[in-house]
Amino acid sequence: MELFHLQTKNTSYAFTLLPTGQLEHLYYGKKIRLDDPSVLSEKAVFPSGNCVVYDRNIPHISLENRMLEHSSTGKGDIRQSLVEIIFPDTSYVSDFVFQKFERRRGKESIDGLPSSYGVEDEIESIIITLKEKHHEIYLQLNYSAFFESDVIARSSKLINRSDSVISIQSLFSMQLDRDDIDWQIMTFDGHWGRERTPHTRDIGYGRSVVETLAGCSSNRQNPFFILKKAQTDEDLGECLGVNLIYSGNHQSNIEVSAYDRLRILSGIHPTQFHWPLQPEESFQSPEAVFSFSTAGLNGLSQQFHTFINQHIVRGEWKNKERPVVLNNWEATYFNFNESKILKLAREAANIGVECFVLDDGWFKNRKDDSRALGDWYTDTKKLPHGLKWLSRQIQAMNMSFGLWVEPEMINEDSDLYRSHPDWAVGRVDQVASLSRNQRVLDMSNPDVQDYLIDRLSEIFEEAEVSFVKWDYNRIFSDHYGPTLDHQGKFTHSFILGTYRVLDELTKRFPKVLFESCASGGNRFDLGMLCYTPQIWTSDNTDALDRTVIQTGTSYGYPLSSISAHVSAVPNHQTRRISPLNSRLAVSSFGVFGCEIN
Repeated sequence: MELFHLQTKNTSYAFTLLPTGQLEHLYYGKKIRLDDPSVLSEKAVFPSGNCVVYDRNIPHISLENRMLEHSSTGKGDIRQSLVEIIFPDTSYVSDFVFQKFERRRGKESIDGLPSSYGVEDEIESIIITLKEKHHEIYLQLNYSAFFESDVIARSSKLINRSDSVISIQSLFSMQLDRDDIDWQIMTFDGHWGRERTPHTRDIGYGRSVVETLAGCSSNRQNPFFILKKAQTDEDLGECLGVNLIYSGNHQSNIEVSAYDRLRILSGIHPTQFHWPLQPEESFQSPEAVFSFSTAGLNGLSQQFHTFINQHIVRGEWKNKERPVVLNNWEATYFNFNESKILKLAREAANIGVECFVLDDGWFKNRKDDSRALGDWYTDTKKLPHGLKWLSRQIQAMNMSFGLWVEPEMINEDSDLYRSHPDWAVGRVDQVASLSRNQRVLDMSNPDVQDYLIDRLSEIFEEAEVSFVKWDYNRIFSDHYGPTLDHQGKFTHSFILGTYRVLDELTKRFPKVLFESCASGGNRFDLGMLCYTPQIWTSDNTDALDRTVIQTGTSYGYPLSSISAHVSAVPNHQTRRISPLNSRLAVSSFGVFGCEIN
């Protein structure tokens, strides 16, 4: 039997080839020596009653009760599948079998998507190619093992070499089947001001789902989740964590079958997703990452923290001490002028602040949140000397200068909307719904992407920024992008557009520290961390509430990614009065800053 065996410092991942052509999962867990895959391959002399026999010549193999590395629809495996495609005749039965494999050191990046990285000696990769039995369609399974951090990355790629257009209904990034079902699931859920609160429950027969259709990774359910044994605590016991390097609609399914098999799938949410794939085109999924620990939840967290700091965060600010920031938002909101900002900056400099960040309200006609979003030109009524002059005044105080932007959004009361109403998400012949008085800008449109890259580049250069706070203050509605040939492509194309803009700007401004924000922590994910080394954790700055939010966040994300500020009392979100020492202590468990007058 062919053995495929990936090893990290403390874990082993093994699978083999079945005589039917599918890949059978053998083992994932504590590191083992494995010379003969047959000792872990399932033994069967006849199929379970009422199951489908996949191959008449091999009657003892049914796909439904096997642990597999991949799955598709219509050949007897009735669990949710890794891939579902529709052919031109509207049939959906597909049958992928092994064709070839490749082993290599290191790993390749993914075009158009953020992904993990590292030097060759740190990573071992296996690339499996499967072929659909009746069509020239290929499924590529990519595996990369990161030795030191005990993390494995997986992704899927579908390639159409047939003469016909096929439609992808779903393509998950990873599939992990197991033969033990006595797990609890730990999810990190919430809403605005209450992000990533840990919840634990037993899993049972059927499916447990971690998902969002918000258009972003969302504060409702973070893509990170943990499976743990009931007796596992912070320091002892088995646990397995899964995350996704993606910032859009996601779904993870944890399914227990009637035959006591556990299947984990994680990737792009199949709802609202439909991707026509032309001949000679390919579609690449985002990358999923997972890790196993016998050292409890703390051990698992440390593995993910190491992985993120070494193989997700990149550029100038990787493993570098971040500046102490003062952000003027809670100090002034929209009510500021040049003299007020300079007075606040002088006080900030006096207490040792290293970077002053000018938040929302600096651009023309931005008197409140109902207008001007998208018009990225300085408000000379508030700032008569302009951004460059203000930036240099602040730099003269031995602080760097930062700026807030919200590029992916637009107000209808703006010059940008009046010039380009078709750039807002939604049909121009229908009334769109609002959130925070704003619409979503159509990031699936290349013209919108080009406009943002050029306009923001000019602003960043003019203002001599060292820090950018990149906000995103609402979720999706009215999904429609007029430049797309199929609206099932919209949500994913939007994310690809955002990634293109971020990729270009971070390359143009490699020394600038970008901080992601999304109405607080509505887009706290590994995709954003590939471009922004830190993320504003929550708009709720109350010290007591932040202990829960930051604790939940820290299970999957390092403290160096968790932006945390000391704010005023009574707190602006809860009206709670907390001692200054408490606010300082809580903010110190993250990237420290201030949000206070």
